[in-house]
Amino acid sequence: MTYDFKHYFYRKFNLFMKRSAFYGMLLGASILTISAGQAAATIKFSEYDLPNGLHVILQEDHSTPIVAVSVMYHVGSKNEDPNRTGFAHFFEHLLFEGSDNIKRGEYMKLIQAAGGQLNANTTQDRTFYYEVLPSNQLELGLWMESERMLHAKIDTVGVETQRKVVKEEKKQRYDNTPYGQRFNVVYGDAYTVYPYRWSPIGKEQYIDQATLAEFMNFYKTFYVPNNAVLVISGDINEAQTKDLINKYYADIPKGTKPIPRPTEVEPAHTAEKIDTFYDNVQLPAVILAYHIPKRGSDDYYAMELLTQLLSQGKSSRFQKEIVDKQQKAIQADAFDLGNEAPGLVMMQSIANMGIKPEDLEKSMLAEIDKVKKEGITEQEYKKLENQAENDFVEQNQKDLGVATHLATYYTFMGDANLINTELDHYKKVTREDIKRVADKYLTKENRLVVYYLPKPDSHKDMPHGKEPNAHPQPKQK
Repeated sequence: MTYDFKHYFYRKFNLFMKRSAFYGMLLGASILTISAGQAAATIKFSEYDLPNGLHVILQEDHSTPIVAVSVMYHVGSKNEDPNRTGFAHFFEHLLFEGSDNIKRGEYMKLIQAAGGQLNANTTQDRTFYYEVLPSNQLELGLWMESERMLHAKIDTVGVETQRKVVKEEKKQRYDNTPYGQRFNVVYGDAYTVYPYRWSPIGKEQYIDQATLAEFMNFYKTFYVPNNAVLVISGDINEAQTKDLINKYYADIPKGTKPIPRPTEVEPAHTAEKIDTFYDNVQLPAVILAYHIPKRGSDDYYAMELLTQLLSQGKSSRFQKEIVDKQQKAIQADAFDLGNEAPGLVMMQSIANMGIKPEDLEKSMLAEIDKVKKEGITEQEYKKLENQAENDFVEQNQKDLGVATHLATYYTFMGDANLINTELDHYKKVTREDIKRVADKYLTKENRLVVYYLPKPDSHKDMPHGKEPNAHPQPKQK
């Protein structure tokens, strides 16, 4: 099976590497506008629970003869044993190995033969599986996800196969990709207690060390109906769909093991931390990371708009000042990953040829300070509102987008109707709120600075990592 976007965090973390092409695509669409009526369109859905604890959300939409069948399990890398990291991502692969009734390697073939597509992705907080099918193949998708939930084939052959696959993926997407280690570095440095301190890819040695019994225990703990939400969106008949759901899911036993959730609380960070990381890259990069509140809080929405102000679009502040005017960076971006627990906002830039990372950092901090001192203009504020509205509508134009958001809102916040109301939270953010969150969270005491540097010539063949004696460390600020 091929995985187009293996991780939500990986896609977002590499967004700034693809910004130029993305904006180029938007140029032809920039004259289009979304009316207030379109933005206000309500997405109607129904939801209920099966006796085994499986939450079901149905969204009927006959605009196209397509249906998205998806299951989100409330398990990500933060639910792992620190000595067995990578399990959630490993299971993303392993649960395509087959089942008692689906032969090994048949998952992809069955969906393709039906004219559909399938995929999965893992984050720090959840694992998401889906099929997009012609609507007359709804039953196939429901059956296959029920097989994954009840009869997954977890055996020595599958485990050994996926061990090799995961190792190869790590090499391709992290070890051999420019700046591919930055997520591991940033979260590893920014967190001391909370289990965001490791990434979903985990450590390959832990996957090698794990026994078949450990994998079975992880499966029986987390991949159970009472830890999942089933979302079907698209061209369905609700009554008939409920009958099919009852047929394939009602008799799946409820999980009996306690589902562990992180109880650690990351302590407040009271001093700036500076790190240097060396890798096989051509140009230095500077990353600033700040701790922020969890998704769904008022300050979170204000911070989201602040990151858009700094980096979304050709007229954003980072782009206009650091990339275009000063020409200190070839690209600059700011974003967060929308974590369930308190996460990070990250700002990162790749230095232009001949630019020292210290100088690039100063320019990034200067743009942050401008927001703190001067706030934002009314024109910028209106632009942010429009961007938020356009993004919100665009994300819900396809059945898979609707299914993804319904599942995410329910899993993280227990409120699927945020698909209709979350835009209101953005609209409530004022210009003063944006300045306030900049003052409150984008402080030196709350800051991690990572200098992501090319290896010295004498160390080109060495593995990536921290080499404090290879280059002088940046001066403490």
